[in-house]
Amino acid sequence: MNTLENIEVDITVELGAATMPIHHLLRMGRGAVIELDTTEADKMRVYANNTLVAMGDVKIDEGRLSVEITEKLRRRS
Repeated sequence: MNTLENIEVDITVELGAATMPIHHLLRMGRGAVIELDTTEADKMRVYANNTLVAMGDVKIDEGRLSVEITEKLRRRS
């Protein structure tokens, strides 16, 4: 198990995405809102080393934000 403790994995959780010209992004100030391509009912995507591995839901408990994994995706062989 010591070998597994030394493996680093980059985890990314994607709430949604948006495409916009860079000049719009540069003009945004504090408090600006970016509209994403998802709704509150859509699942979040969880990536490990840029590979989609799971889907999940946002959970808020005592002011803490977390992700509950609801579906583990199988790798194609």
